Amino acid sequence: MISLYLEQQSWLHRLPTSAKLIALALSSVALLTVASPWIMLAALLGAILIYLSLAPQGWRHLSAARPLIPFLLAILVIHYFTDTLVEGCVSLGRLLTLFLIANLVTLTTRMNDMINTLQPCFKPLQLFGIQPRSLALAIALMIRFAPVLAKVLESLDEAWRARGGGKQKWRLLVPLIIQGITLSEHVADALAARGGSAGLNKRI
Repeated sequence: MISLYLEQQSWLHRLPTSAKLIALALSSVALLTVASPWIMLAALLGAILIYLSLAPQGWRHLSAARPLIPFLLAILVIHYFTDTLVEGCVSLGRLLTLFLIANLVTLTTRMNDMINTLQPCFKPLQLFGIQPRSLALAIALMIRFAPVLAKVLESLDEAWRARGGGKQKWRLLVPLIIQGITLSEHVADALAARGGSAGLNKRI
């Protein structure tokens, strides 16, 4: 389930894992400060161009954001009726751009590389009894789960439409939450079988 790594040698694959994680963190903070829809549009187009640079598979992986579209449109409708349409466009662009950037990191970075890069950052927390590897694993899984949950949502949406479901797609939230909890339990069981975060030594 957590093996979403794209087996391809691109310029983004060759970048150090630390550089990609720093870029993800900085872009997240920077996008939170953006209030202009034009700047947000430029950021979104920039993320799309990076996907296109991963040809031939980059364009196909852009579809990972497709399941989010109904919920993003719902956010836009809410802002429309509250006379904050511009803010809604900015919020929509921010969420979509952040998702695409996080998905890029997931596609081009192995899980173990991500954990090994994050772990030294948390070594000072050992003084408080917190295991750095466990915290690094938690953050890596959080990044990794974004596209996984999007895939789950896409499957639920396809099943909903196949059964003749209407436009009330908010009803998918409950099964999405249940599926998310189930997936997290499966990951927890797999980690426990490997001896926890300390046993996660394969290249995944």
